[in-house]
Amino acid sequence: SHSLLRIRLRSRNLVTGEGSSAKLWLVDLAGSERVGRSEASGDRLKESQHINKSLSALGDCVAALSVKAAHVPYRNSKLTSLLQDSLGGDAKMLMYVQVSPSAADASETVCSLNFANRVKGVDPSFAGTQTNKRRNLDSGPA
Repeated sequence: SHSLLRIRLRSRNLVTGEGSSAKLWLVDLAGSERVGRSEASGDRLKESQHINKSLSALGDCVAALSVKAAHVPYRNSKLTSLLQDSLGGDAKMLMYVQVSPSAADASETVCSLNFANRVKGVDPSFAGTQTNKRRNLDSGPA
C-alpha cells in the first residue's frame, strides 16, 4: 500500500509578527500490481485493485495537468484528494523512480519511466491556477 507522511512547518518572525507556513509530503507509492502475474487473491487482490485504482487516478490528474485540461479529476481517489494542493502552484515536486534491472520486469520498468516522464511534463504554474480556482470556490459564502 501507499505510505504518506506530511510534515507541516510554521514560523513567525518575533520582531515583525509576520508568519509563514510550509508543507512537505513524503509519499511512497506502492507499485502497480500485475494481478495475473502476482496471483493475488482475497484481501491481497482487493488491496492490489485499490492500489491500481489510486495510481490510475494519479496518472489521470498528471495527464490533465500536463495538457492543461479545464478539469483535473482530483476527487477520483483519496490519494489525489490529499495531494491536490501539492501538485502545482508554489509546490515543488521531486520524484524518484525505482526500477528493476531484470528483463522479466521490463514492462513495469517502462511503465514507471513513462509515468515519471508524464510527471515531468506538468506545468506547475498552470496546476496552481487550477488549485487556486478550486480554493476560491470552496471559500465562497456559506
